[in-house]
Amino acid sequence: MDRSSTSPEQEQMAVRAAKLEEFRAAGLDPYGGRFEVTAHAAALKERFETYEGREVRCAGRLMAIRSHGRAAFADLQDRTGRIQLHARADLLGEEAYRLFGLLDVGDVVGVEGRLFRTRRGEVTVELARWTLLAKALRPLPDKWHGLKDVDVRYRQRYLDLIVRPETRRTFILRSELIRETRRFLDERGFLEVETPMMTPVAGGANARPFVTHHNALDLDLYLRIATELHLKRLIVGGLERVYEIGRVFRNEGISTRHNPEFTMLELYQAYADYTDMMRITRELFQHLARKLLHSTRLVYQGREIELGGEWPRLSMIDAIRDRTGRDPFAWLDDDAAARAEAGRLGVEVAPTATAGQVLDEIFEKLIQPGLVQPTFVVDHPVAVSPLARRKDGDPRLTYRFELMVNGMELANAFSELNDPVDQRQRFLAQMEERRRGNAEAQGMDEDYVRALEYGLPPTGGLGVGIDRLVMLFTDSPSIRDVILFPLMRPEEP
Repeated sequence: MDRSSTSPEQEQMAVRAAKLEEFRAAGLDPYGGRFEVTAHAAALKERFETYEGREVRCAGRLMAIRSHGRAAFADLQDRTGRIQLHARADLLGEEAYRLFGLLDVGDVVGVEGRLFRTRRGEVTVELARWTLLAKALRPLPDKWHGLKDVDVRYRQRYLDLIVRPETRRTFILRSELIRETRRFLDERGFLEVETPMMTPVAGGANARPFVTHHNALDLDLYLRIATELHLKRLIVGGLERVYEIGRVFRNEGISTRHNPEFTMLELYQAYADYTDMMRITRELFQHLARKLLHSTRLVYQGREIELGGEWPRLSMIDAIRDRTGRDPFAWLDDDAAARAEAGRLGVEVAPTATAGQVLDEIFEKLIQPGLVQPTFVVDHPVAVSPLARRKDGDPRLTYRFELMVNGMELANAFSELNDPVDQRQRFLAQMEERRRGNAEAQGMDEDYVRALEYGLPPTGGLGVGIDRLVMLFTDSPSIRDVILFPLMRPEEP
Protein backbone atom coordinates (compact mmCIF):
# COMPACT_ATOMS: atom_id res chain seq x y z
CA MET A 1 0.00 0.00 0.00
CA ASP A 2 1.28 3.47 -0.86
CA ARG A 3 1.14 5.10 2.61
CA SER A 4 1.68 8.57 1.13
CA SER A 5 -1.78 8.39 -0.47
CA THR A 6 -3.72 6.87 2.43
CA SER A 7 -5.26 8.47 5.48
CA PRO A 8 -4.61 7.29 9.07
CA GLU A 9 -8.11 5.79 9.09
CA GLN A 10 -7.42 3.83 5.92
CA GLU A 11 -4.16 2.53 7.40
CA GLN A 12 -5.97 1.39 10.54
CA MET A 13 -8.67 -0.28 8.46
CA ALA A 14 -5.98 -2.20 6.53
CA VAL A 15 -4.49 -3.45 9.82
CA ARG A 16 -7.92 -4.49 11.06
CA ALA A 17 -8.69 -6.29 7.81
CA ALA A 18 -5.46 -8.26 8.18
CA LYS A 19 -6.47 -9.24 11.74
CA LEU A 20 -9.86 -10.37 10.44
CA GLU A 21 -8.10 -12.77 8.08
CA GLU A 22 -5.90 -13.98 10.93
CA PHE A 23 -8.99 -14.78 12.99
CA ARG A 24 -10.40 -16.74 10.06
CA ALA A 25 -7.13 -18.60 9.59
CA ALA A 26 -7.31 -19.61 13.28
CA GLY A 27 -10.79 -21.07 12.72
CA LEU A 28 -12.78 -18.22 14.32
CA ASP A 29 -15.83 -16.75 12.63
CA PRO A 30 -15.35 -12.97 12.96
CA TYR A 31 -19.09 -12.45 12.58
CA GLY A 32 -20.53 -14.94 15.00
CA GLY A 33 -24.06 -16.00 15.79
CA ARG A 34 -26.26 -16.00 18.88
CA PHE A 35 -24.68 -15.43 22.30
CA GLU A 36 -26.72 -15.93 25.46
CA VAL A 37 -26.35 -12.99 27.86
CA THR A 38 -27.07 -13.61 31.56
CA ALA A 39 -26.13 -10.22 33.04
CA HIS A 40 -25.49 -6.59 32.10
CA ALA A 41 -22.82 -4.18 33.25
CA ALA A 42 -24.99 -1.96 35.44
CA ALA A 43 -26.61 -4.87 37.27
CA LEU A 44 -23.24 -6.52 37.93
CA LYS A 45 -21.97 -3.34 39.55
CA GLU A 46 -25.14 -2.48 41.45
CA ARG A 47 -25.64 -6.03 42.79
CA PHE A 48 -22.04 -7.17 43.04
CA GLU A 49 -22.64 -9.10 46.25
CA THR A 50 -25.27 -11.21 44.48
CA TYR A 51 -22.99 -12.09 41.56
CA GLU A 52 -19.58 -12.19 43.33
CA GLY A 53 -17.69 -15.35 42.53
CA ARG A 54 -20.31 -16.56 40.05
CA GLU A 55 -19.74 -17.11 36.37
CA VAL A 56 -21.55 -14.55 34.20
CA ARG A 57 -22.03 -14.11 30.47
CA CYS A 58 -21.89 -10.59 29.04
CA ALA A 59 -21.71 -9.15 25.54
CA GLY A 60 -20.91 -5.74 24.17
CA ARG A 61 -18.38 -3.53 22.45
CA LEU A 62 -14.75 -3.16 23.55
CA MET A 63 -14.12 0.50 24.37
CA ALA A 64 -10.57 0.26 25.77
CA ILE A 65 -7.82 -2.37 25.84
CA ARG A 66 -4.74 -2.26 28.11
CA SER A 67 -2.15 -5.00 27.65
CA HIS A 68 0.37 -5.95 30.36
CA GLY A 69 2.35 -8.82 28.89
CA ARG A 70 0.77 -12.03 30.16
CA ALA A 71 -2.42 -10.22 31.22
CA ALA A 72 -4.69 -7.57 29.77
CA PHE A 73 -7.58 -5.40 30.86
CA ALA A 74 -10.42 -4.17 28.67
CA ASP A 75 -13.63 -2.18 29.04
CA LEU A 76 -16.82 -3.77 27.70
CA GLN A 77 -19.78 -1.50 26.94
CA ASP A 78 -23.34 -2.78 26.73
CA ARG A 79 -26.67 -0.97 26.72
CA THR A 80 -26.48 -0.33 30.47
CA GLY A 81 -22.91 0.89 30.84
CA ARG A 82 -19.34 -0.42 31.05
CA ILE A 83 -17.63 -3.18 32.97
CA GLN A 84 -13.95 -4.15 33.17
CA LEU A 85 -12.62 -7.42 31.77
CA HIS A 86 -9.44 -9.19 32.90
CA ALA A 87 -7.74 -11.62 30.50
CA ARG A 88 -4.89 -13.89 31.66
CA ALA A 89 -2.83 -16.21 29.50
CA ASP A 90 -2.75 -18.93 32.17
CA LEU A 91 -6.58 -19.00 32.41
CA LEU A 92 -7.50 -18.56 28.76
CA GLY A 93 -4.71 -20.68 27.31
CA GLU A 94 -1.91 -19.49 25.10
CA GLU A 95 -3.80 -19.50 21.77
CA ALA A 96 -6.98 -17.91 23.09
CA TYR A 97 -4.91 -15.22 24.83
CA ARG A 98 -2.87 -14.60 21.68
CA LEU A 99 -6.05 -14.10 19.68
CA PHE A 100 -7.48 -11.88 22.41
CA GLY A 101 -4.46 -9.66 21.82
CA LEU A 102 -5.60 -9.17 18.21
CA LEU A 103 -8.86 -7.54 19.29
CA ASP A 104 -9.35 -3.83 18.67
CA VAL A 105 -11.38 -1.10 20.30
CA GLY A 106 -14.81 -1.28 18.68
CA ASP A 107 -14.94 -5.07 18.32
CA VAL A 108 -18.09 -6.77 19.62
CA VAL A 109 -17.44 -9.76 21.86
CA GLY A 110 -19.20 -12.15 24.18
CA VAL A 111 -17.39 -13.09 27.40
CA GLU A 112 -17.79 -15.68 30.14
CA GLY A 113 -16.07 -15.61 33.48
CA ARG A 114 -16.11 -15.17 37.24
CA LEU A 115 -17.03 -11.82 38.75
CA PHE A 116 -14.59 -10.35 41.28
CA ARG A 117 -13.36 -7.01 42.58
CA THR A 118 -9.77 -5.88 41.96
CA ARG A 119 -7.50 -4.52 44.67
CA ARG A 120 -8.46 -1.06 43.45
CA GLY A 121 -12.13 -1.89 43.97
CA GLU A 122 -13.09 -2.25 40.28
CA VAL A 123 -15.85 -4.78 39.55
CA THR A 124 -14.33 -7.06 36.91
CA VAL A 125 -15.06 -10.20 34.90
CA GLU A 126 -12.16 -12.71 34.99
CA LEU A 127 -12.28 -14.24 31.52
CA ALA A 128 -12.60 -17.98 31.16
CA ARG A 129 -13.77 -17.84 27.54
CA TRP A 130 -14.48 -15.19 24.95
CA THR A 131 -16.21 -15.14 21.54
CA LEU A 132 -15.74 -12.70 18.68
CA LEU A 133 -19.21 -11.61 17.54
CA ALA A 134 -18.42 -8.76 15.13
CA LYS A 135 -15.02 -7.50 13.99
CA ALA A 136 -15.04 -3.70 13.61
CA LEU A 137 -13.19 -2.75 10.43
CA ARG A 138 -13.45 1.00 11.07
CA PRO A 139 -11.81 2.61 14.14
CA LEU A 140 -13.93 4.60 16.58
CA PRO A 141 -13.21 8.33 16.97
CA ASP A 142 -10.13 9.18 19.03
CA LYS A 143 -11.10 9.18 22.71
CA TRP A 144 -9.36 12.50 23.39
CA HIS A 145 -11.05 14.40 20.58
CA GLY A 146 -14.30 12.47 20.57
CA LEU A 147 -17.10 12.98 18.08
CA LYS A 148 -17.26 16.77 17.93
CA ASP A 149 -18.45 17.20 14.34
CA VAL A 150 -22.18 17.80 14.79
CA ASP A 151 -22.92 16.91 11.19
CA VAL A 152 -21.27 13.50 11.66
CA ARG A 153 -23.15 12.96 14.92
CA TYR A 154 -26.51 13.46 13.20
CA ARG A 155 -25.58 11.63 10.02
CA GLN A 156 -23.94 8.64 11.75
CA ARG A 157 -26.14 8.37 14.82
CA TYR A 158 -24.92 4.80 15.43
CA LEU A 159 -21.45 6.23 16.04
CA ASP A 160 -22.82 9.00 18.23
CA LEU A 161 -24.60 6.41 20.39
CA ILE A 162 -21.46 4.33 20.75
CA VAL A 163 -19.11 7.07 21.90
CA ARG A 164 -21.30 9.64 23.67
CA PRO A 165 -23.10 8.47 26.84
CA GLU A 166 -25.12 11.70 26.92
CA THR A 167 -26.64 10.83 23.55
CA ARG A 168 -27.72 7.42 24.84
CA ARG A 169 -29.23 9.05 27.93
CA THR A 170 -31.18 11.49 25.77
CA PHE A 171 -32.84 8.77 23.72
CA ILE A 172 -33.48 6.54 26.71
CA LEU A 173 -35.26 9.47 28.36
CA ARG A 174 -37.21 10.11 25.16
CA SER A 175 -38.49 6.54 25.21
CA GLU A 176 -39.39 6.81 28.89
CA LEU A 177 -41.21 10.10 28.27
CA ILE A 178 -43.40 8.58 25.58
CA ARG A 179 -44.10 5.51 27.73
CA GLU A 180 -45.06 7.70 30.72
CA THR A 181 -47.26 9.87 28.50
CA ARG A 182 -49.17 6.79 27.39
CA ARG A 183 -49.55 5.60 30.97
CA PHE A 184 -50.78 9.04 32.08
CA LEU A 185 -53.46 9.16 29.37
CA ASP A 186 -54.48 5.52 29.64
CA GLU A 187 -55.12 5.96 33.36
CA ARG A 188 -57.48 8.85 32.53
CA GLY A 189 -59.63 6.80 30.20
CA PHE A 190 -58.10 7.85 26.88
CA LEU A 191 -57.96 5.31 24.07
CA GLU A 192 -54.85 5.15 21.88
CA VAL A 193 -55.73 4.93 18.19
CA GLU A 194 -54.04 5.04 14.80
CA THR A 195 -55.12 7.26 11.92
CA PRO A 196 -53.96 7.39 8.26
CA MET A 197 -50.57 8.80 7.38
CA MET A 198 -51.62 9.31 3.74
CA THR A 199 -54.75 11.36 3.11
CA PRO A 200 -56.48 12.84 0.04
CA VAL A 201 -56.80 16.21 1.83
CA ALA A 202 -54.06 17.86 3.90
CA GLY A 203 -55.77 19.36 6.94
CA GLY A 204 -55.62 19.89 10.68
CA ALA A 205 -52.89 22.54 10.56
CA ASN A 206 -51.56 25.34 8.40
CA ALA A 207 -48.51 23.82 6.72
CA ARG A 208 -47.22 22.88 3.29
CA PRO A 209 -47.66 19.10 2.81
CA PHE A 210 -45.54 16.46 1.13
CA VAL A 211 -47.21 14.96 -1.94
CA THR A 212 -47.03 11.34 -3.04
CA HIS A 213 -48.92 9.23 -5.59
CA HIS A 214 -50.78 5.94 -5.31
CA ASN A 215 -50.31 4.09 -8.59
CA ALA A 216 -53.16 1.56 -8.32
CA LEU A 217 -55.76 4.27 -7.68
CA ASP A 218 -53.94 6.86 -9.80
CA LEU A 219 -54.44 9.21 -6.86
CA ASP A 220 -52.33 12.00 -5.40
CA LEU A 221 -52.09 11.75 -1.61
CA TYR A 222 -50.57 13.91 1.11
CA LEU A 223 -48.48 12.82 4.05
CA ARG A 224 -50.44 13.99 7.07
CA ILE A 225 -49.57 17.35 8.57
CA ALA A 226 -51.68 16.60 11.67
CA THR A 227 -53.90 13.86 13.05
CA GLU A 228 -56.63 16.28 14.16
CA LEU A 229 -59.42 15.80 11.63
CA HIS A 230 -59.43 12.02 11.82
CA LEU A 231 -59.29 12.02 15.61
CA LYS A 232 -62.28 14.36 15.81
CA ARG A 233 -64.17 12.04 13.46
CA LEU A 234 -63.71 9.41 16.19
CA ILE A 235 -65.21 11.78 18.76
CA VAL A 236 -68.23 12.10 16.45
CA GLY A 237 -68.30 8.29 16.42
CA GLY A 238 -68.63 8.20 20.20
CA LEU A 239 -65.17 7.19 21.39
CA GLU A 240 -65.16 10.39 23.54
CA ARG A 241 -61.48 10.28 24.64
CA VAL A 242 -58.80 9.43 22.07
CA TYR A 243 -55.13 10.13 21.50
CA GLU A 244 -52.38 9.34 19.04
CA ILE A 245 -48.61 9.65 19.31
CA GLY A 246 -47.11 9.53 15.84
CA ARG A 247 -45.16 11.12 13.05
CA VAL A 248 -46.48 14.08 11.12
CA PHE A 249 -44.87 15.63 8.06
CA ARG A 250 -44.54 19.27 7.04
CA ASN A 251 -42.67 20.44 3.97
CA GLU A 252 -40.92 23.31 5.67
CA GLY A 253 -37.45 24.53 6.46
CA ILE A 254 -35.00 22.94 8.87
CA SER A 255 -33.91 24.80 12.00
CA THR A 256 -33.06 24.14 15.64
CA ARG A 257 -36.82 23.82 16.29
CA HIS A 258 -38.08 22.34 13.00
CA ASN A 259 -37.60 19.01 11.26
CA PRO A 260 -39.78 18.06 8.28
CA GLU A 261 -40.98 14.93 10.12
CA PHE A 262 -41.57 15.07 13.84
CA THR A 263 -43.56 13.38 16.59
CA MET A 264 -46.82 14.82 17.81
CA LEU A 265 -49.16 13.87 20.62
CA GLU A 266 -52.75 14.81 19.83
CA LEU A 267 -55.64 14.09 22.19
CA TYR A 268 -59.35 14.94 22.12
CA GLN A 269 -61.88 14.83 24.93
CA ALA A 270 -65.64 15.13 24.43
CA TYR A 271 -67.67 17.46 26.67
CA ALA A 272 -64.51 19.46 27.50
CA ASP A 273 -63.00 22.77 26.40
CA TYR A 274 -59.63 24.47 26.24
CA THR A 275 -59.58 25.12 29.99
CA ASP A 276 -59.68 21.35 30.50
CA MET A 277 -56.81 21.10 28.04
CA MET A 278 -54.86 23.64 30.10
CA ARG A 279 -55.28 21.46 33.16
CA ILE A 280 -54.33 18.22 31.44
CA THR A 281 -51.28 19.87 29.79
CA ARG A 282 -50.01 21.22 33.10
CA GLU A 283 -50.66 17.95 34.93
CA LEU A 284 -48.98 15.92 32.16
CA PHE A 285 -45.86 18.07 32.09
CA GLN A 286 -45.58 18.08 35.88
CA HIS A 287 -46.10 14.31 36.02
CA LEU A 288 -43.37 13.73 33.42
CA ALA A 289 -40.97 16.08 35.21
CA ARG A 290 -41.43 14.34 38.56
CA LYS A 291 -41.14 10.87 37.03
CA LEU A 292 -38.18 11.50 34.74
CA LEU A 293 -36.30 14.38 36.37
CA HIS A 294 -37.50 13.89 39.97
CA SER A 295 -38.24 17.60 40.15
CA THR A 296 -40.49 20.18 38.52
CA ARG A 297 -37.52 22.54 38.34
CA LEU A 298 -35.08 22.23 35.46
CA VAL A 299 -32.43 24.26 33.67
CA TYR A 300 -32.71 24.78 29.93
CA GLN A 301 -29.85 26.50 28.10
CA GLY A 302 -28.77 28.31 31.25
CA ARG A 303 -32.26 29.42 32.30
CA GLU A 304 -34.01 27.98 35.34
CA ILE A 305 -37.58 26.94 34.59
CA GLU A 306 -40.23 25.96 37.14
CA LEU A 307 -42.96 23.66 35.84
CA GLY A 308 -44.70 23.34 39.21
CA GLY A 309 -47.72 25.28 40.43
CA GLU A 310 -50.29 27.09 38.29
CA TRP A 311 -49.34 28.59 34.94
CA PRO A 312 -50.44 32.11 33.96
CA ARG A 313 -52.53 33.06 30.93
CA LEU A 314 -51.47 35.88 28.62
CA SER A 315 -53.72 37.48 26.03
CA MET A 316 -52.00 38.05 22.67
CA ILE A 317 -53.99 41.26 22.29
CA ASP A 318 -53.04 42.62 25.71
CA ALA A 319 -49.38 41.60 25.33
CA ILE A 320 -49.02 43.42 21.99
CA ARG A 321 -50.86 46.48 23.32
CA ASP A 322 -48.56 46.62 26.36
CA ARG A 323 -45.41 46.06 24.28
CA THR A 324 -46.15 48.52 21.45
CA GLY A 325 -48.53 51.01 23.04
CA ARG A 326 -50.92 50.46 20.11
CA ASP A 327 -54.30 48.67 20.18
CA PRO A 328 -54.45 45.64 17.82
CA PHE A 329 -58.22 45.96 17.67
CA ALA A 330 -57.68 49.18 15.71
CA TRP A 331 -56.39 47.19 12.72
CA LEU A 332 -57.61 43.62 13.33
CA ASP A 333 -60.32 43.97 10.69
CA ASP A 334 -58.12 45.67 8.08
CA ASP A 335 -55.43 43.55 6.40
CA ALA A 336 -53.65 46.50 4.75
CA ALA A 337 -53.60 48.52 7.97
CA ALA A 338 -52.25 45.48 9.83
CA ARG A 339 -49.40 45.05 7.35
CA ALA A 340 -48.58 48.73 7.66
CA GLU A 341 -48.51 48.39 11.43
CA ALA A 342 -46.08 45.47 11.13
CA GLY A 343 -43.84 47.67 8.98
CA ARG A 344 -43.85 50.40 11.62
CA LEU A 345 -42.84 47.83 14.23
CA GLY A 346 -40.07 46.39 12.06
CA VAL A 347 -41.76 42.99 11.74
CA GLU A 348 -41.54 41.43 8.28
CA VAL A 349 -44.75 39.82 6.98
CA ALA A 350 -45.90 38.39 3.65
CA PRO A 351 -47.45 40.88 1.18
CA THR A 352 -50.68 38.89 1.33
CA ALA A 353 -50.74 38.40 5.11
CA THR A 354 -54.12 38.80 6.77
CA ALA A 355 -54.55 40.91 9.89
CA GLY A 356 -54.72 37.74 11.97
CA GLN A 357 -51.46 36.48 10.52
CA VAL A 358 -49.86 39.87 11.17
CA LEU A 359 -50.97 39.74 14.79
CA ASP A 360 -49.51 36.25 15.11
CA GLU A 361 -46.22 37.36 13.53
CA ILE A 362 -45.88 40.46 15.73
CA PHE A 363 -46.45 38.34 18.82
CA GLU A 364 -43.93 35.71 17.70
CA LYS A 365 -41.21 38.28 17.02
CA LEU A 366 -41.73 40.78 19.85
CA ILE A 367 -43.34 38.90 22.75
CA GLN A 368 -42.70 35.18 22.50
CA PRO A 369 -38.89 35.20 23.04
CA GLY A 370 -39.39 36.73 26.49
CA LEU A 371 -41.78 34.04 27.74
CA VAL A 372 -39.38 31.89 29.76
CA GLN A 373 -41.66 30.39 32.41
CA PRO A 374 -44.64 28.23 31.28
CA THR A 375 -47.34 30.57 29.92
CA PHE A 376 -50.67 29.90 28.22
CA VAL A 377 -51.03 32.40 25.38
CA VAL A 378 -54.72 32.97 24.54
CA ASP A 379 -56.96 35.13 22.29
CA HIS A 380 -55.74 33.95 18.88
CA PRO A 381 -57.53 35.47 15.86
CA VAL A 382 -59.94 33.34 13.82
CA ALA A 383 -57.79 33.87 10.71
CA VAL A 384 -54.97 31.74 12.18
CA SER A 385 -57.26 29.32 14.04
CA PRO A 386 -59.59 27.83 11.40
CA LEU A 387 -60.55 24.84 13.56
CA ALA A 388 -61.11 26.60 16.90
CA ARG A 389 -64.41 27.79 18.38
CA ARG A 390 -65.06 31.55 18.34
CA LYS A 391 -65.07 33.43 21.62
CA ASP A 392 -68.58 34.27 22.81
CA GLY A 393 -67.58 37.83 23.68
CA ASP A 394 -65.65 38.60 20.50
CA PRO A 395 -66.14 36.42 17.39
CA ARG A 396 -62.88 37.76 15.90
CA LEU A 397 -60.97 35.69 18.47
CA THR A 398 -61.02 32.00 19.43
CA TYR A 399 -60.86 29.73 22.45
CA ARG A 400 -57.31 28.62 21.83
CA PHE A 401 -54.01 28.56 23.66
CA GLU A 402 -50.38 27.97 22.84
CA LEU A 403 -48.06 26.93 25.66
CA MET A 404 -44.77 28.83 25.63
CA VAL A 405 -41.70 27.78 27.62
CA ASN A 406 -38.37 29.56 27.14
CA GLY A 407 -39.76 31.27 24.04
CA MET A 408 -40.62 27.92 22.43
CA GLU A 409 -44.12 26.67 21.60
CA LEU A 410 -44.62 23.27 23.20
CA ALA A 411 -48.39 22.78 22.92
CA ASN A 412 -51.41 24.07 21.03
CA ALA A 413 -55.04 23.53 22.05
CA PHE A 414 -58.60 24.57 21.18
CA SER A 415 -62.12 24.46 22.25
CA GLU A 416 -62.93 22.70 18.99
CA LEU A 417 -65.20 24.28 16.40
CA ASN A 418 -68.24 22.00 16.09
CA ASP A 419 -70.51 24.25 13.98
CA PRO A 420 -70.50 22.69 10.46
CA VAL A 421 -71.72 25.89 8.77
CA ASP A 422 -68.98 28.00 10.34
CA GLN A 423 -66.41 25.28 9.60
CA ARG A 424 -67.35 25.20 5.92
CA GLN A 425 -67.02 28.99 5.69
CA ARG A 426 -63.60 28.87 7.28
CA PHE A 427 -62.42 26.15 4.91
CA LEU A 428 -63.61 28.33 2.04
CA ALA A 429 -61.67 31.27 3.50
CA GLN A 430 -58.58 29.02 3.72
CA MET A 431 -59.02 28.04 0.07
CA GLU A 432 -59.17 31.71 -0.86
CA GLU A 433 -55.92 32.28 1.03
CA ARG A 434 -54.36 29.43 -0.91
CA ARG A 435 -55.57 30.99 -4.17
CA ARG A 436 -53.84 34.22 -3.12
CA GLY A 437 -50.53 32.39 -2.66
CA ASN A 438 -50.54 30.99 0.88
CA ALA A 439 -49.29 27.44 0.27
CA GLU A 440 -49.81 26.57 3.95
CA ALA A 441 -53.56 27.27 3.97
CA GLN A 442 -55.83 24.27 4.45
CA GLY A 443 -58.05 22.74 1.78
CA MET A 444 -61.70 21.80 1.88
CA ASP A 445 -62.39 18.49 3.63
CA GLU A 446 -65.96 17.69 2.65
CA ASP A 447 -66.12 14.46 4.62
CA TYR A 448 -64.99 16.21 7.80
CA VAL A 449 -67.75 18.81 7.36
CA ARG A 450 -70.19 15.94 6.79
CA ALA A 451 -69.02 14.36 10.06
CA LEU A 452 -69.70 17.65 11.87
CA GLU A 453 -73.18 17.67 10.37
CA TYR A 454 -73.88 14.46 12.29
CA GLY A 455 -72.91 16.30 15.47
CA LEU A 456 -69.53 16.77 17.18
CA PRO A 457 -70.01 17.15 20.95
CA PRO A 458 -68.31 20.10 22.65
CA THR A 459 -64.69 18.97 22.57
CA GLY A 460 -61.31 20.03 23.85
CA GLY A 461 -58.28 19.17 21.74
CA LEU A 462 -54.56 19.34 22.46
CA GLY A 463 -51.37 18.87 20.45
CA VAL A 464 -47.94 18.53 22.09
CA GLY A 465 -44.66 18.50 20.20
CA ILE A 466 -42.88 15.49 21.69
CA ASP A 467 -39.50 16.41 20.20
CA ARG A 468 -39.52 19.90 21.70
CA LEU A 469 -40.61 18.52 25.05
CA VAL A 470 -37.66 16.11 24.99
CA MET A 471 -35.42 19.07 24.09
CA LEU A 472 -36.62 20.83 27.23
CA PHE A 473 -36.17 17.78 29.47
CA THR A 474 -32.67 16.98 28.17
CA ASP A 475 -31.37 20.56 27.83
CA SER A 476 -30.83 19.98 24.10
CA PRO A 477 -30.36 23.13 21.96
CA SER A 478 -31.53 21.57 18.67
CA ILE A 479 -34.43 19.35 17.66
CA ARG A 480 -31.91 17.25 15.74
CA ASP A 481 -30.33 16.30 19.07
CA VAL A 482 -33.51 14.46 20.07
CA ILE A 483 -34.48 12.81 16.75
CA LEU A 484 -32.50 9.66 16.11
CA PHE A 485 -32.25 10.20 12.37
CA PRO A 486 -32.97 13.84 11.47
CA LEU A 487 -33.27 14.77 7.81
CA MET A 488 -29.89 15.73 6.35
CA ARG A 489 -28.75 16.86 2.95
CA PRO A 490 -27.18 13.85 1.17
CA GLU A 491 -23.42 13.55 1.53
CA GLU A 492 -21.27 14.60 -1.38
CA PRO A 493 -19.92 11.49 -3.18
